[in-house]
Parts: sequence; structure tokens; C-alpha cells
Amino acid sequence: MQRRDLVRLLAAAPLAGAAGRLLAAPAAGSAKLLVVFLRGAYDCASVLVPTASDFYYAARPNIAIARPGEPNGALALDAHWSLHPALAASLMPMVQRKQLAFIPFAGTDDLTRSHFETQDSIELGQALDQRRDYRSGFLNRLALVLGAGPLADVAPIAFTDRLPLSLRGDAKAANMALAAVARQGIDERQSQVIQAMYRNTALAQPVREGFEVRDEVRRAVQAELDAASRNAMTARGFELVARRMARLMRERFDLGFVDVGGWDTHVGQGGATGYLANRLEELGRGLAGFATEMGDDAWRDTVVVVISEFGRTFRENGSRGTDHGHGTVYWVLGGGLAAQAGGRIVGEQVEVSQARLFQNRDYPVLNEYRAVFGGMFARMYGLTAAQLDRVFGGVAAKELGLV
Repeated sequence: MQRRDLVRLLAAAPLAGAAGRLLAAPAAGSAKLLVVFLRGAYDCASVLVPTASDFYYAARPNIAIARPGEPNGALALDAHWSLHPALAASLMPMVQRKQLAFIPFAGTDDLTRSHFETQDSIELGQALDQRRDYRSGFLNRLALVLGAGPLADVAPIAFTDRLPLSLRGDAKAANMALAAVARQGIDERQSQVIQAMYRNTALAQPVREGFEVRDEVRRAVQAELDAASRNAMTARGFELVARRMARLMRERFDLGFVDVGGWDTHVGQGGATGYLANRLEELGRGLAGFATEMGDDAWRDTVVVVISEFGRTFRENGSRGTDHGHGTVYWVLGGGLAAQAGGRIVGEQVEVSQARLFQNRDYPVLNEYRAVFGGMFARMYGLTAAQLDRVFGGVAAKELGLV
């Protein structure tokens, strides 16, 4: 049993154990990465709207987003694509500042259309024709490579109640669900009892380290909670969590992971307004809040990638929703995006038409996610082909000029 797993089981606390060096601040100017996983497969055709496609409007008579210029219409990005109007206040300014790019037709070649199977597949980042090793996630392997080279003191964290598959492995990683940070799993007296149980044993140090990291993160967030109660803070949901995440990543952590649920919209998805629009507005505010809280200097060295396990069917279903699909759209945000990528739609693309659908129902996958991430990692960290092969074995990096 790895010591972070031991601490999680013993303490029943929302933080996995990590070594003391995990709290060391990264070197000034080092790159930071946050992966945001939208669990449930969000409807990408409602975010990056193919407003030039007549087929889109024929396939979605009830839930399509109107063309730019029409009431509740989408926000034009170029001649072919537009942005959901719910993101006008939060993400459209990032587009205009060239701090946001989209990668359509992205995803994995996994064809199970199972939420759990595909989420696991993406987080592991392993070849589909090989046996899965659930002990090794792609972000953990990235941390190992960085720790042996560009970032000797790399510090990974998952803002989740359990360590996700993507951060499982030999590199030390912390996890903590910030939405519930004020609810302490065990009190100080119980912490001391547990540490006393393992005093003078080989497990004494990992148990102590687990509690130390938990307490350090809690103190940082509690300061923000105290300020909020005095200043009548109105941020809710993901925005509040995202701002907490930014404070921690700005000062302590280099690699971050967070997941956001509620994207499985089989019924009553809505269009410019409704369920999905409300979720997108909240997510957009959170991402914008994260960027603001990072501050200009740190934001220039930060890349945020928003992904999902797969897309949804291009045609709406009989319940005015969408079902499990295949290709999706990734978002890439950051203050240091390359000028040629920021504010644009990048990667391999095809015309949005019935003839181009995968299995006559979904977006195809033209930009395989491991190749896309590999290209970003090469640019962000200067990794060699051999180093990238340790993260994504057997994959040729796809250079999209994002960073």
C-alpha cells in the first residue's frame, strides 16, 4: 500500500498524504497546468456552435443555438464557429484577449460510449490495445518526468475528495475537495490519536506528513472563508472553488486536476437558456475567476485544459436532449497562449455535415487527446520525444502551436 493511500484510509480526510517537499513553492516563472474534467460528457455543439452549418439547425430543431445577430444568438468567433451566449460575460473577453482557444473533433478512439470506461481510459492515458494499469495515470507520469528534469520540486494536487486515476502513480500527489474544506473529517484530538498509534513505526512519517499537508491547505482556504463572511462574498458553486484553487496553485502547486459533474443531458438540455446554459454560465464564471485570482504574472505561465470523456450525439433526441457520442471539443486557456492560437479554433477539422458524422451520429475524433496533450507538454516544458514517450507511450505529439 502506498503511503498516500494509507493516510487517506486512516484519516478519512479529503487529502492524500504527500511529502514535505510537496508544499515547496515552485520556481518563479515555472509553467503551471490545470486539467478540468467535465464528467458526464458535455454537449460540445452547444458551446462551440457550428453556426455556418444548415445541417446543425436541421438536426436540432428545438435545442440549437441561434445564429449571431438573432435573438439569444451565439457569439461569432469566425465564419464557421460561434460561442454559446451564456459565456458572453466570462469567456468571450478571454477570446478577445487571445487567451482562449478551442480544439474541435478532439477525444479518444475508445468506442465504448461508457462514461466510466472512457473516463478511465482518458485519465490513464495508456494505449487502448494494451492491458490497463490502474496504478499509473498520465498526470502522475508527467510529474515523474518533470521531477527528474525541468521542475525538480514539481507539486501536483487534485481538487477532489479522492485521488483521481490521472494522478495515481509513483509521484507524490495531494488531493483535497475544496467545496467541503470547512467540514473537517476528523478533529485535532483524533489526528493526534492516529499519529500516536503509528509513533516509532515505519509509517509514522507518512501519517504525519498527510496531516501536515491537510492542515496547511485548510489554513490557506480558511483565511479566504473568513474574509468572505465579512465582505458578503456572492460567488457560489464552481466559481468559489476555482478561486480557492487559484490561490493554492499560485503559491504551492504546479499540476492541478479538478472534475465538474452534471453534464449528462439526455433530457431537457435546453438551448440558449435552460439547464445546460446555466451550467455553462457557472463554469465560465469559475474559469474566469480562476484566471483573475491567479494574477497577471502567474496567469502568463498557466495553461488550463477543459476536457470531457466524449461528446454527444449531433442530433437531438426525442426528449430534447442528446445522448452519448464520440468526438468533443477541448478548451485551452492561458495568459501565455501563442498569438496564432489565442482566440481561434485549432487542430484538424472537417465540414459539419451529415456526410462527415462518425457512424452517422457523432463528431469524429481527428485530434487524438494523447497527441494533443503531448504537443502541449513539449512546448510548455521543453520535453524531448523520449520524455514524452514516458508519459504517453508510442504517441507522436501533435503540434497545434497553442503555447
